[in-house]
Amino acid sequence: MLLREEAEKREEILLSPLASLSSRTRGRQKPEEPCPIRTEYQRDRDRIIHCKAFRRLKHKTQVFIAPGGDHYRTRLTHTLEVAQISRTIARALRLNEDLTEAIALGHDLGHTPFGHSGEEALNEVVPGGFKHNLQSLRVVEVLEGGSGLNLTWEVRDGIAHHTGPVKPGTLEGRIICYADRIAYINHDIDDAIRAGIIVPEQLPKACLRVLGDSHRQRIDTMVTDLIHHSWRMGQIGMSPEVQQATDTLRAFLFEKVYIGSRAKAEEGKAKRLLQQLYRYYLENPEELPPAANPGDDLARRACDYIAGMTDSYAILQYTRIFVPRGFPT
Repeated sequence: MLLREEAEKREEILLSPLASLSSRTRGRQKPEEPCPIRTEYQRDRDRIIHCKAFRRLKHKTQVFIAPGGDHYRTRLTHTLEVAQISRTIARALRLNEDLTEAIALGHDLGHTPFGHSGEEALNEVVPGGFKHNLQSLRVVEVLEGGSGLNLTWEVRDGIAHHTGPVKPGTLEGRIICYADRIAYINHDIDDAIRAGIIVPEQLPKACLRVLGDSHRQRIDTMVTDLIHHSWRMGQIGMSPEVQQATDTLRAFLFEKVYIGSRAKAEEGKAKRLLQQLYRYYLENPEELPPAANPGDDLARRACDYIAGMTDSYAILQYTRIFVPRGFPT
């Protein structure tokens, strides 16, 4: 028996009847011969980790644009925290840990430079708008390597629907919706305190009584509650008390950190930078990479190029194009 087949048999024996079994995937965009060693979801996870879009996440903003210290989160460290939290939840619920990890690692591959300010910038100028989850899907289906990664339907569905009104079609995908929020709420509090944007005494006391006083306690409470409540209800979710405390803490972050704080002082500059680059590439299409699809129009090509940039590369291109150079004396 092949090692992959042994792994598939273990899934059938050990995982919940509600789990997504890799042997029963709905398949890939283009059929491929199975790997003799890895299951289909393990194969997807590895493809994501080894792709260029994943490596670029280390130089993309999470919340704080160009922070002065080394300990602030980037889009890559956020992704790794989401993967860790989601694996813990999936293992406890006897769901497919490999599928959950693959979705977590791929969920932000299409995120813009400069965090959500970059997403807002493109959403304002690109025809039809811009959503990072749909761009992440486009990365794995079309852009990466010139033809996409050819991932399974379950991974692509989880990436596309990790945010927004449509829920993922698997319980593993729905874990990511919660793990993403658990990760960013807690690490953004941690980073905001480190930056002096807020102090611990400002955190809503009613939330702390439910979730805990420390970063570690709050993550533990949210994850543990999610596991226990999901076991009882047969669907992924938090208890009403913990959900309300989590939502209140998120609203606090929007009020004190995400909107109008010193942490966001550079966002206006970042948005203008990306929008100027976008208009420049519309006027100078010869500077764009070749179209990923023959049917891609100029706006799509410019959007793909800019969304794939790291913060530093976007600044470099802006400087090259718009900042006058000195002449030798």
